Amino acid sequence: MHTSPRLQQLLDFLSASPDDAFLLFAVAKEHEKLGNTATALEFYQKIVTTSPDYVGTYYHLGKLLEKNGEPEQALMAYKSGMEVAKKIGDRHALSELAGAKMELSDEDDE
Repeated sequence: MHTSPRLQQLLDFLSASPDDAFLLFAVAKEHEKLGNTATALEFYQKIVTTSPDYVGTYYHLGKLLEKNGEPEQALMAYKSGMEVAKKIGDRHALSELAGAKMELSDEDDE
């Protein structure tokens, strides 16, 4: 698994606040950037479990699942995120998730 000084710093912060959604998200993005796809997915899934209202997670989780060749799981992530966005009234996130879902659905139809 690839690592970086930034990742190590984020992991140090996370050890002090293990359920902090922002830190979990930052660690997931850093793992994704370093090519640690499986680990990034684990962190995104942890956010969905521990902080389901952290709406930004669903878009990034879906995109990573798409990249990983898992379109059905990506669609489920987008749909879950859309439900959360509606619940919390985040129209911007809802729009982004709906766009990603539509884009993926179009690709599946081809």
